[in-house]
Amino acid sequence: MDFIKARDDDETANLIWNDSAVQHEKIAELRNYQRINHFPGMGEICRKDCLARNMSKMIKCQPQEYSFIPKTWIFPAEYTQLQNYVKELRRKRKQKTFIVKPSNGAMGHGIWLIRNCEKLPAQEHFIVQEYLDKPFLMEGYKFDLRIYILVTSCDPLRIFLYNDGLVRMGTEKYHAPSEANLSQLYMHLTNYSVNKHNENFERDETVDKGSKRSISWFTQFLRCNDYDVAKFWGDISELVVKTLIVAEPHVLHAYRMCRPGQPPGSDSVCFEVLGFDIILDHKLKPWLLEINRAPSFATDQKIDYDVKKGALLNALKLLNIRASDKKRNLAQQKAEAQRRLYGHGSMKKLPAASSDWEKQRHTLERRREELKEQLAQVRKQFSREQHEKQHLGNYRRIYPPDDKLLLEKYESLLSAAFQTFLAGRAASLQKEMNNPLKRMKEEDILDLLEQCELDDEKLMGKSSRQRGPKVGKNSVTVSQYISSFFLSPLTTGRMHWKPSVKPFKNNTAPSVSPTLSGPIRRSISCPRSIASLSSPSEVRALSSRPSPMVPMATPFIRPGSAMLRSHSLSRSGYAPRVPHSNSLGTIHSNIGDSLIHLRSKEQEADLVHQTLAALTAMRIRFPGKTEEEAEAVLDEILDNWKYHKPKVASYWLVKLDSTKQRKVLDIVRTNVRLALQRIWREPDVESLHLYRLFNRVFNRLLWSHGQGLWNCFSNTGSSWETIFSKSSEVASPQELQCCRRLVQLCRDCLLVVYKFVSESRGSLSGLSPEWDDTR
Repeated sequence: MDFIKARDDDETANLIWNDSAVQHEKIAELRNYQRINHFPGMGEICRKDCLARNMSKMIKCQPQEYSFIPKTWIFPAEYTQLQNYVKELRRKRKQKTFIVKPSNGAMGHGIWLIRNCEKLPAQEHFIVQEYLDKPFLMEGYKFDLRIYILVTSCDPLRIFLYNDGLVRMGTEKYHAPSEANLSQLYMHLTNYSVNKHNENFERDETVDKGSKRSISWFTQFLRCNDYDVAKFWGDISELVVKTLIVAEPHVLHAYRMCRPGQPPGSDSVCFEVLGFDIILDHKLKPWLLEINRAPSFATDQKIDYDVKKGALLNALKLLNIRASDKKRNLAQQKAEAQRRLYGHGSMKKLPAASSDWEKQRHTLERRREELKEQLAQVRKQFSREQHEKQHLGNYRRIYPPDDKLLLEKYESLLSAAFQTFLAGRAASLQKEMNNPLKRMKEEDILDLLEQCELDDEKLMGKSSRQRGPKVGKNSVTVSQYISSFFLSPLTTGRMHWKPSVKPFKNNTAPSVSPTLSGPIRRSISCPRSIASLSSPSEVRALSSRPSPMVPMATPFIRPGSAMLRSHSLSRSGYAPRVPHSNSLGTIHSNIGDSLIHLRSKEQEADLVHQTLAALTAMRIRFPGKTEEEAEAVLDEILDNWKYHKPKVASYWLVKLDSTKQRKVLDIVRTNVRLALQRIWREPDVESLHLYRLFNRVFNRLLWSHGQGLWNCFSNTGSSWETIFSKSSEVASPQELQCCRRLVQLCRDCLLVVYKFVSESRGSLSGLSPEWDDTR
């Protein structure tokens, strides 16, 4: 790879490789272009006692997810717990074998097996693990797997698994442990450093013989013997990711302590190649034995050379270390120093006596700078991912995974890990990690920047008439609107709300104002979303809509402008629209008589059919508008989606917090619940299978700070329907249609609320600090 070995005292080398843990001071002194092969804090999973302690904490809060660690006790602290466990086994007349390991040992030194734990010294420092006495055997021998893992960054976490590795076999045929064979370590231990001293150790260079083989050969062995190879690798990947999730809070905290003030999205100066030692039981379930932060790269045999060389070379290519990094970094440091010297790019503090107009301008400018910063991060991340895709070699990325449901599960575990290990600091770190801007694509951020510019122009246009816009008595804020709606009474299954004051429209014409400092252009890598479609030929026709009473009836298509809408923006794939009423948020339906509580399958199917008809008839009302005008409002939004998309995105994803997002969807949830109570004659609808499905859909739409619902407005992102693809809870075709209609109502509800707020306030931003302070 054209690297040249530098002197050991050369402090300017691009790559620094240490065979032992690195001091935090060393990492703090590194320049941004340098790379060192260890993370601070990784010892929390690489020391046997630390791994046992941290895993024990995660098992308490996530027992189902962390079931791949043998029962472990840390001496001397947990001596009593082990003795109690042994007494319980003796009471049940069970006999188990335990393996004793030094807390920070390596290469198999100091390991021994024991059955009578009462003989263990109470004050010694070591760990005791329950021995897995039913391992998966190959040719009668016990073996373990050495899996190579590359962690390129902890902020954000990025993990790669090397698709090859080593299979390390024992050198004596395996027999279940007994008092007679406990001392036969060549049978029970699979460490290469132990077994290489046995005369039975085979140094055969053929792929299918010898005491050391490759994992690529083992994968083929499983495939030939009809084992599920995909599940095997999936289980291995999950074990690795879940283990590194345990380490992430420690590593991230230690890394940020070492590198304070680093700009967000900057390249990590640390990386790590870890050696995971994994054993398989007789059911092919992987169990984690230990993790090596300095795995041996000795090449005693050809198989060592082939596997380890590939793991190292591919890792260095993924890191993208270039000779030009040093020069580029020095130029960046110089530019940053000049910016600090002359105060460029830094936000001035706003005086306390500033006018409302000045506060709005300051908020808008701060918002714009945040978006520009995030845009730079997104572009840098995109460039990094493109390089990774082209230089994966024999690695594959296992975190973040491409599977959105799996990512959601991992993020939930990550959140639990932060709460478990960082406690007080967890909230701030999680808030930063869950920033909705981090999940947006380049095109969405550009759209929000364009919206900022439009708001700025509008704000500057008002300045010529009055120094600052004063919110009059008759204006309605978003929080007032939502809270008033939910304090309204319920009568005959309908929810009514009338604004106490008449909303005003601000028709002040905007004037030209300064644009963003420096041109913001779309990069070549930025794919335009549906917002960029400018001609009818680029937009798909609206999908067909079946009849409300017969779900699979002959479809028809509405004429006119609706023909030009994208399939992803069609408001309903199920029924023709019926006119709106004149009250926002009131959803009503014509519902027939209910059935008795004891229902057959046919009766339940009929009730589901009635529910679908009721949902199809439901509509979101708009205050102060006729039925035709309310219908036209939604038509206008979707016909002019290019204009409305950035505004809706800014309103839903950025301005509304999770509580207010939930309240918007509760408009639909509350009325659907009432409809189910009347149709099914169930005061408590929580017990209904259909309502449980609805609840899952609502939760999915609120997933990732509302990203789930936003995905319904475009072809990108994961669909809410994936929640049923990997679930044991089956949804019938008609129940799935009910869920689709539910999603449609939620989309319409968001658009109606957005339009009402837009008309009542004159603008979606710049008026209320409560809503504009996205931080």
